[in-house]
Parts: sequence; structure tokens; C-alpha cells
Amino acid sequence: MTISIVRLGSPRAKAEGPRLGTVRRPPRGVKKQDYSKLGYYDAWLPQLAPSAKLIKTAHVDWEKFAARYRQEMRGQEHLLAALAQLSLAADFAVGCYCEDEKRCHRSILREILAEHGARIAV
Repeated sequence: MTISIVRLGSPRAKAEGPRLGTVRRPPRGVKKQDYSKLGYYDAWLPQLAPSAKLIKTAHVDWEKFAARYRQEMRGQEHLLAALAQLSLAADFAVGCYCEDEKRCHRSILREILAEHGARIAV
């Protein structure tokens, strides 16, 4: 069992399981009832998204963004620990809309989840 790190809106992998959207806002122009059907997410976890203020930093200073995002996630330890535990018993995915994972909070979230003992899909 593992957590897949995905781009929301992309085609689902066969055994991916439910998708959790770690984004601040729902997809624009998409009806709520279509979020899952269109590959966005089945459940929304905005608690794991960077704050709106912090997102502006990502475009200017990636290292500063990464450090501050990690600080924000210290307030979500209970949720991160729960997801890590769930990854030992179930397949599911977490994701964001960004095209390039290397410049997206989900790359840092991948590391944080692994640090909490989560099984991450390759």
C-alpha cells in the first residue's frame, strides 16, 4: 500500500485509490460533482496546501518557500501522521495542479510524508 503523488486533473493510475487535493482552492470552472470524475480529487485537504501568502514566495525564492512550507506543515503533524499510517494499509494519492512537481509544494509534501514513515509510490 502506498501514497502516490500526482498532478490533479491528470489521468488516474489503475491502483491509485482515492485522490486527496492538497490545494488552497477548488478547480476553476468545474462543477463540484465533477471533481472526482474529471480526475481532480475525491476529498479536499486544503490544510496541506501552502498559504496564499506563501505561494507568492515560490515564484521568487524556492528555497525560502520550501523552508516556510515545512514550517506551516508543523501545524499539521496530526494529519501528516494519519496519512503516513493510512499509507501502510491503503492506496491513495495526494496532489496539486502544478505541472512541474519539482517546483510544486507536492515535492516537499512527498519528503515530509516519507519523514513521517509513509510508503510513497515510485
